Amino acid sequence: MQLIEIEDILFNGKSLEVSEETKKRLLDSFNFLKEFSKDKIIYGINTGFGPMAQYRVNDEDVKALQYNIIRSHSCGAGEPFPELYVKAAMLARYHTFVRGKSGVDPYALELLRTFINKGICPVIPQHGSVGASGDLVQLAHMALALIGEGEVFYQGKRRPTAEVMKELGITPLKPTMREGLALNNGTAMMTGMGIVNLHFAKKLLDYALIASVMINEIAESYDDFMAKELNDLKNHEGQSIIARKMLEIAQGTQCMRKRAVEMFHHHEEKVFTHKVQPYYSLRCVPQILGPIYDAYKFTEKILEEEFNAVDDNPVVDMDTETVYHGGNFHGDYVSFEMDKLKIATTKIAVLMERQLNYLCHDRINGILPPFLNLGTLGLTYGIQAMQFTACSTTAECQTLSNSMYVHSIPNNNDNQDVVSMGTNSAILAKRVIDNCYQVMAIHFIALVQAVDCINIQDKLSPFTKNIYHEVRQIVPKFIEDTPKDADIQHVIDYLIAKKTNIL
Repeated sequence: MQLIEIEDILFNGKSLEVSEETKKRLLDSFNFLKEFSKDKIIYGINTGFGPMAQYRVNDEDVKALQYNIIRSHSCGAGEPFPELYVKAAMLARYHTFVRGKSGVDPYALELLRTFINKGICPVIPQHGSVGASGDLVQLAHMALALIGEGEVFYQGKRRPTAEVMKELGITPLKPTMREGLALNNGTAMMTGMGIVNLHFAKKLLDYALIASVMINEIAESYDDFMAKELNDLKNHEGQSIIARKMLEIAQGTQCMRKRAVEMFHHHEEKVFTHKVQPYYSLRCVPQILGPIYDAYKFTEKILEEEFNAVDDNPVVDMDTETVYHGGNFHGDYVSFEMDKLKIATTKIAVLMERQLNYLCHDRINGILPPFLNLGTLGLTYGIQAMQFTACSTTAECQTLSNSMYVHSIPNNNDNQDVVSMGTNSAILAKRVIDNCYQVMAIHFIALVQAVDCINIQDKLSPFTKNIYHEVRQIVPKFIEDTPKDADIQHVIDYLIAKKTNIL
């Protein structure tokens, strides 16, 4: 399944369908494992889990074993994940089972599909996973709902699972020999979170492009910093793409200057009133956002591969007629990408905060009132305090960008002696992304206020003029001081909901 198909289910409400071929593959895998496991020692079927694998489980207890791993590992703590992230995790677990390499009862797949299509989201606490063996604690809470226990969110309310399933006529899963471990043991939570994180991060990159064109229009920058000939010489695909997209956004602007027209002829001036080259936060946007584009593209590749992977243990292979014991549940691929994603997104926040500082700082920009203050200086304060919020939030992003991937702590009697912390990494990446939307919203409020300060509304490019009007519908031009917390949130909501699709 490609990322665009995954997003169609997560964000556009497309129903999840299962083919007869898939159903048959799952049933064949289930029946193969049932027959193959007779008189053999197979981890998690007739042995304990983790370090307890050295203890054999009696045949009459194999069903209880599957219930026990679900119930014992349903011990997460903290706030529950938002429903969108849980839906993504269920979809990731579903797609692992589609491969027919887990040996699960086909009803487990059908029940996951029912939960996804009907909008039933298990209540899953955020804390508990070390990322290997996968997301054991979070996925145990998912499995707990599938067996009719625990709680779910349904139609905006948190309710007992059994109550919702009875209301909808859904039969809980009854694990047999494999389902408990297979539902628990994999990277579905971090992978699902990663896909949602990437979706919102890519939108931020689109907005960073728009903001960067607008601020260069406000500054009347020379436009050659976006030239194809210049940027292609750097040999990086991301930089060239960013420069090209900025040119497209700037198409039709009457604000930017042409260097060949103004500078490449005889001049008598000894001191130039207009900056020959603007500050790096304006001029070096292709070089700054280019690596972020490349990083996001690689993260997309890894997440798509992980989503389509068989990521549990053991792996049931009908083709070779054996069961493989290994570590496909290990989350290092996703953990590493979430670290990179949050670092890249933090750089977007840094760039936006620096551009915001340019707009606020009259002695730097030379054309705007201090803090874009259209009132009486000293009596009114413009966006002075909003800059505090943006600065503070960006600083938190910088701290959160310390690596989670390298912070392995041995646990589980040292059975899990090197772990990925992948879900922690994804949670921190989400926090950085949420923070960046706050910074971005403040920056867009500042950008449209700056446009009004110098009255260039009609000179903007058609693209940026449209953005200007959309933001102004949310936050009108302001002169007097008023609370801005609600305005910031309204702009965040606008940025999240708007479809951009620039990159």
